[in-house]
Amino acid sequence: MRLLHTSDWHLGRSFHRENLIDAQAAFVDHLVDTVRAERVDVVAVSGDLYDRALPPVEAVRLFDEALRRIRDTGARAVLISGNHDSMVRMSYATDLIDAAGIHLRSSLDAVGAPVLIGDEHGPVAFYGIPYLEPEIARQHWGLEPRGHAAVLGHAMDLVRADLAARPAGTRSAVLSHAFVTGGEGSDSERDISVGGASHVPASVFDGVDYAALGHLHGRQTMTATVRYSGSPLAYSFSEEHQVKGCWILDIDASGVAAAEFVPAPVPRPVARIRGRIDDLLTGERWEAYTGHWLQVTLTDPLRPAFPMDRLRERFPHTLALDFAPDDRSDTDSATWRRRTADRSASELVLDFVDWARGAPPTGGERDLVAAAFEDIRIGEAEN
Repeated sequence: MRLLHTSDWHLGRSFHRENLIDAQAAFVDHLVDTVRAERVDVVAVSGDLYDRALPPVEAVRLFDEALRRIRDTGARAVLISGNHDSMVRMSYATDLIDAAGIHLRSSLDAVGAPVLIGDEHGPVAFYGIPYLEPEIARQHWGLEPRGHAAVLGHAMDLVRADLAARPAGTRSAVLSHAFVTGGEGSDSERDISVGGASHVPASVFDGVDYAALGHLHGRQTMTATVRYSGSPLAYSFSEEHQVKGCWILDIDASGVAAAEFVPAPVPRPVARIRGRIDDLLTGERWEAYTGHWLQVTLTDPLRPAFPMDRLRERFPHTLALDFAPDDRSDTDSATWRRRTADRSASELVLDFVDWARGAPPTGGERDLVAAAFEDIRIGEAEN
């Protein structure tokens, strides 16, 4: 059996106000061509199909077209919802579309119940674990422990229990949307931390032949059988050096026999450049970036007049502009982006409280902010 692993399509997303729907449609073309050319049997999409719970109409149409075209190749598709998707909405009519060979798993009740797809060696059990909002999953399953590790650990216990009841030698694959310890994130993933913890160990997926992961936007091999495919497009400037694409894996009688990464087309490369404006506008070394989407950091001692207008004369796709004079101390020249890069949304709120009042937040205020963000996450998951 040949499996294609992809994830984090984020259909409907924009990039610094640039509409990406055409680039996403080009990726769908590439995906379908790859499925056909490589004789793929199963396409696994590991969450964040859309960019938000209520996607725009053009994104829904593209998703519908993608599923239809994948099925027209003769391949089957197994998909799960991610933390950007609405679990409830994505579970609509799944029993009906199962009959068409499209298997969308977005319900806690379906965890541990596989999609069985056979080849000459027998069935392969595909287990879909949608993104698990910890508090919702904990209450659903009546668990005492809190957090991502607890709920994903329980989900995998359900998977292993089902697999143990099947004939010996049954091969298995899990689709999961999570942040595995040791993975490298980027600026474009939504924070999923609960109480400061968002990571789960790779060992949670022990007992299955392959774990097709989603959430992190860069391709990564956590172990030989636990991998991230990454997003098909760059969704932040921090992804400028990532190679986008999908994994193609061959599954034989004993499990994963081979894995190859297939790069996706790049509609427009992204890059971050910095320097003084006169050099950027005249230096030959910058000519290679005239077709890129750019984040430009100006290092002039004084802020130049009309910098964006001037930069776009040479770099028409400049999207973001920062100012970091090179004659200031490191502390003074630190931009807001750099100072907040590793801060979660809740930490930024607490930083603002500290700044506005001149005193750090109290323990009660910290609890209130944490509860507010958890309510937002739960509300998005439930809707």
